[in-house]
Amino acid sequence: MGYRAYASEDVVTGEGVAVELPVATTLSRAASGLIDLALELAVLLVAVFAVGPLIAFQSDAVAQAAGLVTSVAVLVVLPATLETLTRGRTVGKLALGLRTVRDDGGPILGRHAIVRALVGFVEIWLLTGVPALVASVATSRAKRLGDLAAGTYVVSQRSRLRLPPPPEMPPPLASWATTADVAALPSGLTVAVRQFLARAGSLPAASREPLARELAGEVRRFVAPAPPDGFHPEYVLAAVVAERRRRDTERLARERALHDRVVGRDPLG
Repeated sequence: MGYRAYASEDVVTGEGVAVELPVATTLSRAASGLIDLALELAVLLVAVFAVGPLIAFQSDAVAQAAGLVTSVAVLVVLPATLETLTRGRTVGKLALGLRTVRDDGGPILGRHAIVRALVGFVEIWLLTGVPALVASVATSRAKRLGDLAAGTYVVSQRSRLRLPPPPEMPPPLASWATTADVAALPSGLTVAVRQFLARAGSLPAASREPLARELAGEVRRFVAPAPPDGFHPEYVLAAVVAERRRRDTERLARERALHDRVVGRDPLG
């Protein structure tokens, strides 16, 4: 089973939960883009009026070079620098509660911002935004061409994430799970198990049990000692994921307690 595909498009938490961050809509992205375009045009006009007197008596070649440098600085360097310093936000995105993130959900770096700005100069300024609009409508995460090239997408920070409820530990398997080694379980497989358990009730019986057995067979390869015989595969899957979640919760609690003892509590936390 290609269980790794479960984690290919999602952000995976430590508990093996695939979290799809709330993707910004094409309309909200267009609105934030228009705000940014208006500001960039305003800055460009100010720059032109500022540079104009300095090159008024220069040759045409110098004037063209100055115009090119000014345009690149305002339309490429400025937005790339702004997104880098703000970790994915521009004035337009700030106004609409949006942020650019990497495909894995992490904050973008300078190289991501530069690629987005360079491609954006072509698809938005030179091609009047048509490729950006078409790509945003055609892709699942409303990506423009700059996002596809940089490996980024835009999320809405004003939407709430809803995580599926964690599976409960089956009491008959609790004693085995607490002593089993489940740390080697790959995140992609854990995501597959979590998603299967969350959707098992809606699956037809003809596919539910074979899928459960297939996943349980994969899980057995990474768990030691093996789960006891005689239990339904779904019980085994629930026990493994519930135990992994319990250990992660306890580990985070220990780390927080150690942090509070050494550094002290955050007065604003």
